[in-house]
Amino acid sequence: MAEDAALARLVDQVLTARAAGAPLAIAGGRSKAFLCAGVGGEPLHTRSLTGISGHQPSELVVTVRAGTPLAELQAALAQHQQCLAFEPPQFAAGGTVGGMVAAGLAGPARAAVGGVRDFVLGASLLNGQGQVLSFGGQVMKNVAGYDLARVLAGSWGVLGVILEVSLKVLPLPAAQATLRLELDQAAALKRLAQLGGQPLPLNASAWWQGMLVLRLAGARAAVRAAVQALGGELIAPDSAAAFWQGLRDQRDEFFAAAQQQVAQPAYRLWRLGLPSTAPALTLPGDCLVEWGGAQRWLLTDTEPAAVRAAAAALGGHAMVWRGDAVGCGVQAPLAGPLQAIHQRLKAAFDPDALFNPGHWASAT
Repeated sequence: MAEDAALARLVDQVLTARAAGAPLAIAGGRSKAFLCAGVGGEPLHTRSLTGISGHQPSELVVTVRAGTPLAELQAALAQHQQCLAFEPPQFAAGGTVGGMVAAGLAGPARAAVGGVRDFVLGASLLNGQGQVLSFGGQVMKNVAGYDLARVLAGSWGVLGVILEVSLKVLPLPAAQATLRLELDQAAALKRLAQLGGQPLPLNASAWWQGMLVLRLAGARAAVRAAVQALGGELIAPDSAAAFWQGLRDQRDEFFAAAQQQVAQPAYRLWRLGLPSTAPALTLPGDCLVEWGGAQRWLLTDTEPAAVRAAAAALGGHAMVWRGDAVGCGVQAPLAGPLQAIHQRLKAAFDPDALFNPGHWASAT
């Protein structure tokens, strides 16, 4: 990444903070601030690092500076009939590319296409010693040494300031179709497990309150054949697009109701990562299922220990997404070996613990 005034200001701010022992809170568009409530320190803004450094449509690669608005990148890709296939959520206007990578969050297509880290080819990082480090490259066939660029996906800024990233992009699918089937949760999970073993262009799924919704995407002939084979109610394209966008950005009925409910004492919205073959949850509350059963959202007033125990019993984990996490923590502590790796990475990139102190990711 070329040296410039915006980068020089960030380097100077990090060096000044390090000399003073003062923490820094990395800030992009603040669209995920609700997940960073415990972060303290002087704001370090990345919004001056804007612009698409390079886009090679024929190579399916784009390089973008971290402060670039995510909406700007998506609009530029759409002009070439390309997209970020992992469908990064946009919880509020102003989200940035750096925040997208740091959060590592993906939308409805995650189970079919992979997550953010699967699309990161290279990155530049400003570490806690004021050094600019570069990892990976700008081509898909780049395998040399440790794949450190992908470690930044989901790091929540605790390792350093993401400056620029190179991402793999994909063409927009030639055809899409959305089907709706009436099934209870147990039957829906069984159906999803069956579909997972079939050669179908299944791109996304969601179940809530007795309704399983499937999105098919790919070649026109494949989508047409899958629609005929699966049956169910075919949803109009405009309605389908609005549904998947609302689910991606957590603005649909389930999440709107959850935001109101968590204002009440004891209620929390949990995000559970489970094996896709795990049975339906038996905990009380409202549940929404995504990613073929691998991601489940639970709105409940059940004790946190019981929620985490239930997730662990099914081979998964649970974190508080919205609601009061005081006393129970957002995320359960990491297992010993993972905790040791986490601590070594933190010590290597940010030895003075300058970045995002108080964030749950820095404490686990």
